[in-house]
Amino acid sequence: MSEMMDKSTENPDEDRVSLRSNGKTPTNGVTKESLSRFQTLQKSFRQVTQKSPLSSGGKGSKVTPKAETAGNESESQPPPSPSLGAGSPVTSPLKNIGGFFQKKEDDKGDVGPKKKKGLTRSKTDLNMGRVGDSLMKRGASIRRSLNLGTKKDKDKTCTLEPLFPVSEDSAEKEKEKEKEKEKEKEKEEKEEEDVVWEELEEFYTLPEIPHIPLSVMQISKLIETEVLEEAHLNLLALRQEFQQEREQCDEDSPMELAKKEKDLNLLYGDLRNKVKTIVRDSLPSRNKGLLVPVSRIIQEEERRAEEPGGFPGSWMEAWREAVGEGVQVKVESIHLEQKEQNVSWLAVHLGLLGKAIVEDLESVKRELRGSYPPSFKVFSTYVKSYHRVVGQHLKKLEKQVTELKDLYALLDWIINRYKSERIMGSFSLQPDMRDESADLQLEADFLVQLKEKYCCRVKEEMRFTLDKLVELENEEFWKDGNNPKKEEDFLDSQIHMDIWTRVKGNVLHSRQIDAQLEQKVISSCLEELKQFPKRFETEFRSHCSALRPQPLWTEYLITYINSFAALQQHMEGYQDACPDEVEGFSKEVKWLIVRLTEDLEDQFKEDVKPYLRIMMTRKWLSSDKGFKELQSRTELLSQHCALMRPPHVQEFASRLHYHVVREYIGQLMKNNYSCKNRKHEKAAGKIRQQLGELRDLFEYMKSTHEWLYPVGDDLSNIITQKNKADIKNHLQPLVEHYPDFR
Repeated sequence: MSEMMDKSTENPDEDRVSLRSNGKTPTNGVTKESLSRFQTLQKSFRQVTQKSPLSSGGKGSKVTPKAETAGNESESQPPPSPSLGAGSPVTSPLKNIGGFFQKKEDDKGDVGPKKKKGLTRSKTDLNMGRVGDSLMKRGASIRRSLNLGTKKDKDKTCTLEPLFPVSEDSAEKEKEKEKEKEKEKEKEEKEEEDVVWEELEEFYTLPEIPHIPLSVMQISKLIETEVLEEAHLNLLALRQEFQQEREQCDEDSPMELAKKEKDLNLLYGDLRNKVKTIVRDSLPSRNKGLLVPVSRIIQEEERRAEEPGGFPGSWMEAWREAVGEGVQVKVESIHLEQKEQNVSWLAVHLGLLGKAIVEDLESVKRELRGSYPPSFKVFSTYVKSYHRVVGQHLKKLEKQVTELKDLYALLDWIINRYKSERIMGSFSLQPDMRDESADLQLEADFLVQLKEKYCCRVKEEMRFTLDKLVELENEEFWKDGNNPKKEEDFLDSQIHMDIWTRVKGNVLHSRQIDAQLEQKVISSCLEELKQFPKRFETEFRSHCSALRPQPLWTEYLITYINSFAALQQHMEGYQDACPDEVEGFSKEVKWLIVRLTEDLEDQFKEDVKPYLRIMMTRKWLSSDKGFKELQSRTELLSQHCALMRPPHVQEFASRLHYHVVREYIGQLMKNNYSCKNRKHEKAAGKIRQQLGELRDLFEYMKSTHEWLYPVGDDLSNIITQKNKADIKNHLQPLVEHYPDFR
């Protein structure tokens, strides 16, 4: 103790740097800090021994009687601080670590005499913020070295239990004890967290302003070395001098006043910059002890905003800007890989960003909030800063995003994940987030533009997919003339399933974003699909037209009739969402199916044309060769129709049924053929037989023209008649049933 007092007198120059208090020149900051630490340790020893089981108090109560504590405190008061009035007590370091301005006490005896109206005195030592943590650590170390400690520590270290043989019951009891200990530990940790999360008191007592301020250089040095309380008090003293000189200013000293105002402005500028730097760098709470003096400086300057000599602009607004700058630095520091290095670069970055946001807000809630008064609304300020800064960050990222998967990741993160329990809705941020908005602060049209960009990319990807499917079809089938595959006994290509899968995937993904985007994506897909039937037909004909009239050409035609009919059915599922687009696509598909079906019909008509021409001739009556060829072609057609899916097979078979019957009978109308010597009976029988066989074939093909079935019998009945009257009687029903005969 005496050695420390001797050292305090070795540096008289440092004493002059300190402030004056109560009309006396205080000791320097080093001596003050050393004495304060020593006497605080003395007090810690006293408290530890009082709580120790070794003391006369037995178990040691946590609450010391007020009368006793008053006596003890009077004996162990530290020397007066340069920035504190005499008699200012040191409050608990647990609650006010890094304290600078503290809660106003109700004890009237602690309030010193006021030098000027509106100015009161501080009740917190300047250096508590620096030594609080070290004192607690030293106190714990000393308690361990003296074999002193809390009851909890003694229970862990001093109690020796006898050893017994281990049984199942004893093992269960041990487990129960362990569980109870864990519960107690969790409870204690929760209580400690509650203490840490307690906010700084709103009201405070300003320490006494020194009568004579330090020099400008000294104040500047204090600001630079982050001795903010002392620097600010001297600034206030300098500001008071300026105000007094301004009131008493005569015409002979305007330069002196201007110089002092300039000095004030420069010093305040340095102080504000230092405050902003501390706040900006406080998100990882490295300088938590400085935040208390920073908050009190801001409060005091806001209160004195209207007084002359201050710094322009709001200190509170500057604090908010510093918070935002700190958040921006943190967001920009999050790892972001290049697209060329990692295909999932954006998803990885957004995952890290969300994790960092939650961790930072947890830190604000747990640690930083306790360094500010409630009026600062620290948690709310940081949340709003993240909303704004992250919104700006995403705007920059959007310019780099070109792939559909990345656009989806960005939209999903903004609309779903940011507000979810993974980030802003995290359980660890409750209940503080209940009163806060969880929405990002984005530009008014940013989401609209992002969705439009997504839909455009969907169209581009859809077109690319369709072109690739055509190329794949060429590689697998057209190029080498491979037969198409069957599915459920029908010719089929997987092209319709590939297209539907792609469209369905786009729709399902967009549905997870929102219903509006889902509708736009459906519309985009259908608009691109509307152009596909014609493009496909062009490619198909260019690669396969040389195959005509081979059976393979027919199989290809049937395959794509089936495939596009199935694709049309798939797309009709979006009728309610986009009726116009579905109708437009359906029309294009129908016309493609009509053109493919016409190719099949034309090919069949060309095949049977020469055999139909020889009907109703002498050669026809004497030979069945022509009809056998016609029958063979019709049977082949029947086999092909069996590979075509309904309903197009019925329409196709019905049209060809009508064509064959009409052409067959037409030959009877065109040719002037005369049957003699009972040949007409032979001709009637042949007509009945051949049309009956054709009827069976078209009936198997599920022709819907059932009214054509009896035509062979009706004609045969007329041909067998010998009298004109009988013939006339049989013509009337024939004309009524078959108007083409007129």
